[in-house]
Amino acid sequence: MARSLLLIVGAFVLASALAGLLGAANLGTALAFGQIALAIMVVYVMIRR
Repeated sequence: MARSLLLIVGAFVLASALAGLLGAANLGTALAFGQIALAIMVVYVMIRR
């Protein structure tokens, strides 16, 4: 359970940071990419179980 949560939060943080570093227009755009990555990781964790 803790590993799954860490994967989900890590995906959000990593995608947001990467989008910011690669030149997202603003913080909201970077967080939107983080939210997309979070949703994808949630689906991955659900399918894996």
